[in-house]
Amino acid sequence: MSREHLDRWCERGILGLVLAVLCFGPLATGAVRPQDFLVLQALTLGATLLWVLRLWLNPRPQFFFPPVCWAVLAFAAYAIARYFTADIEYVARFELVRVLVYALLFFIVLNNVRPETAPVFVGVLTFLAMAISFYAVYQYLTHSDRVWTFRSPYPGRAGGTYICPNHLAGFLEMLLPLAFAFALESRLKPAVKILLGYAALVMAAGIVVTLSRGGWLATGGALAGFFAVFLWRSRLRWPALLGAVAIAALGGIIFLQSPALQLRAKNILEPNKETRTLSNLRFELWRPAIQIWRDHFWFGGGPAHFDDRFRAYRPQGVQLRPEHVHNDYLETLADWGVTGAGIIAAAVSLLGFRAWRTWRAVRPQTERGGSRGNKSAFVLGASTGLFALLLHSVVDFNLHVPANAILAVTLMALLAGYQQFASERHWVAARPALRGATTFALLAAMIFLGAQGWRCGRELGHLQRAARAEDFSPAQTAAWQAAYAVEPNNSATTYALGEVQRIASMDGNPNYAAQAQQAIAWYERGMKLNPHDGNNWLRRGMCRHWLDQHAAATADFVHAEALDPNNHFIVAHVGWHHVQTGDYAAAREYFERSLRLDYVNNPIATKYLEIVNRRLQDAAARP
Repeated sequence: MSREHLDRWCERGILGLVLAVLCFGPLATGAVRPQDFLVLQALTLGATLLWVLRLWLNPRPQFFFPPVCWAVLAFAAYAIARYFTADIEYVARFELVRVLVYALLFFIVLNNVRPETAPVFVGVLTFLAMAISFYAVYQYLTHSDRVWTFRSPYPGRAGGTYICPNHLAGFLEMLLPLAFAFALESRLKPAVKILLGYAALVMAAGIVVTLSRGGWLATGGALAGFFAVFLWRSRLRWPALLGAVAIAALGGIIFLQSPALQLRAKNILEPNKETRTLSNLRFELWRPAIQIWRDHFWFGGGPAHFDDRFRAYRPQGVQLRPEHVHNDYLETLADWGVTGAGIIAAAVSLLGFRAWRTWRAVRPQTERGGSRGNKSAFVLGASTGLFALLLHSVVDFNLHVPANAILAVTLMALLAGYQQFASERHWVAARPALRGATTFALLAAMIFLGAQGWRCGRELGHLQRAARAEDFSPAQTAAWQAAYAVEPNNSATTYALGEVQRIASMDGNPNYAAQAQQAIAWYERGMKLNPHDGNNWLRRGMCRHWLDQHAAATADFVHAEALDPNNHFIVAHVGWHHVQTGDYAAAREYFERSLRLDYVNNPIATKYLEIVNRRLQDAAARP
C-alpha cells in the first residue's frame, strides 16, 4: 500500500474518531462523569496519533493556521502556566486535561477534516439530535424520570440522554440552525432536505419539552436572526417563512397544551422561591462569582476553583454545593481572570469576524444559488448555532459540559477551516523544523494525556469499589487506601480516610487516641491539598475535643467558620463546639443561626438546640 493510500486511510480514521467523540458524548449523559470523559480522551489520543502519522506520510504537509489559532494556542499555554500556580493541584490538573483535549480536537479538525465533508457531520449529528429529541419527547409525554439507567433529579422535564435538560437544550440549539440551513440552502437531494427539515422540527420540539427557559430564549433569539437573513433572498424567502411559522406553530401548540410549560414561562422573571434548587438560585450565585473575580482580578481564583472558593463567599440563601456559576462568562472570569477571559474573547471575536467575511465570500451570488450552497449553509448554520450557545451561556454552563463544549469546538474548527475559501493567506508549509516541532508537541501532549488517563482510570476503579462497599467497612477502607496510593492529591479521598479513623475512635476502644491522631494526620493532608475546605478543620477540631485538647480545637473551629461562614453544617458544628466547652448561650446562638440558614435538612442543629435549651432552663431554675 502506497503512502498516499495510507494517508487517505489515516484521514478517514480521524474523521471516524472525531464523529465517535461527537456522538458518544451526548449519549453518555454529556460525558460529565470522569469515566465517560476518559473515553473521549482515548478517542482524541487515537486521532492525534493518526495526525502524527499523516504528518510523515505526506511528503509536503501543510497547516491551515488562521488567526484564531493563535488565541487557541495562547489559552492552552495560559492553562498550563495557571496549573502550576493553582491552589488545588488535583482540580486544576483535571481542568488542564480538558483544555488540552479541546485544543487538540480543534487543531485535528481544522487540519484533517476537509470542509467538503461538513455535510457528513451535519447529517450524522442532525439525526443523532433527532433521535435524542424523540427520546426527550417520550420522557415528557410519559412523565418518565429515567435517563438510561439513571434517575433524573428534574421531574416533569425532559433531558433526553442528558441528566440536565438545560444541557440537552444547549446541544440541540447548536444543531437546529444547521439542519434548517442545509434544508433551505444546500445542494443536497430534495428527499434529504425534507428529512433535514423534519429533523429540525423534532429538535425544536425537543428544546420545548426540556422546559429550559434559557434554551427557549437563546434558540428564539438566534433563529430570529437566522430567518431574517433569508428575508432578503427572494428565492428562499417563502421556504424560510414557512419554516419559521412551522416552528412557532409547533411550539405554540405544545405550549398551550402543557400547564407545566406555561408555569415555566411565567417564572422566567419570577422564579419560584419556595423551590430552593440551583436552577432557581442561579442569580444568587452570580454575586459570589463577581466577588471572586474582583479579589483575583487578573488571573482568577484558579482553574475550576469556583466551587471550592465559593465557600468563603457563600450567600445565606444557598446551602447547596453549586459546582458551577450558571453563567459561563462569570465562571470564566472567576476561574481564569481577565487574562483568560480576554484570550477567549479574542478567539470568539476573531472567529466571528472571519466567519462574516467567509460567509460573504461563499454565499450564492445569484438567485439560483450557484455551486456554493453547501458552504453558505454551513457557515450560516454553524455561526447561528454558536451564537445561540453564547446567548444561553448567560444563564447556564453548557461550555462546562464536555459533550457540548466539544461540539462547539468542532463547529469553531470547521468554521475556521472554511476561511480558506475567503483567503489563501493562512496556509503554512510544514518544513522539517516545523513538522518536527509539531510532532514533538503532539507526542508530548499524548504522553501527558495518556498517563493522566491511565492514572485517573485506576483511581476511579478503586473509588467505585469503595462506593459499592458497606460504609466504613474494611473493604471500603482498603479501596480508599488503594485510591490514595494511585492519586495522593485528591482531598476527598484523604477526608474519607480521616472519617474512617475518626468514627472508629469515637467508639471509645482502647486504641481511640491513636486512631484520633491518625484521623488528624489525614485531615492535615487534606488542608494542604485543599486550603479552602473548612470541613478538614472542623473534623480536626472534633478529634482534638475527643483528645481533651480544647484550646487547640477552638482555633480549628474558628478557622473552619472563617472559611465557610454561611454554611449551616459548619455553623451547627461550631455550636456543637460551644457545647463541649460548656458555653450553652453561645451554642444556642449558633444553632438558631444554623436553622435560619437551613431549617429542613439540619438534624444536628435541631437536636442540639433542644438539649441546649433544656440545660439553659435547668440552669435558670437553680437557686
